[in-house]
Amino acid sequence: MEAGIQELLERAKAAQANAYAPYSKFPVGAAVRDDRGRIFAGCNVENASFGVTICAERNAIFHMVAAGGKRIGEILIVGETDQPLPPCGACRQVIAEFAGGDARVHMVNRAGEVTTATLDELLPFRFHLDDPSRP
Repeated sequence: MEAGIQELLERAKAAQANAYAPYSKFPVGAAVRDDRGRIFAGCNVENASFGVTICAERNAIFHMVAAGGKRIGEILIVGETDQPLPPCGACRQVIAEFAGGDARVHMVNRAGEVTTATLDELLPFRFHLDDPSRP
């Protein structure tokens, strides 16, 4: 595993350990490296009113934004799954808000297996407010 991905994985796993997932029992961690090389981590935080639950990916991205970050360089998501864990649709759209189509999305399972895709591969027809027809 390349050193940059390993660093993201370590930060994501540390955040995953703090996940608040009493309902799903499905802790998830994520780490984002911004275009300045800074890393921001997040975990899922559930709520009894499920609609206000926040995914790990969005939590990490919002931490980046709160610290002044504007652009995702790459993101990693890790979960206790057999297959590498992809971001949900809502998270894919939030990633698209802060990343270019060539941004790398690393998906990791419990065994540490990594699958990497670009945002364009994961969300080829994302919504753009300035031109909704633009992929």
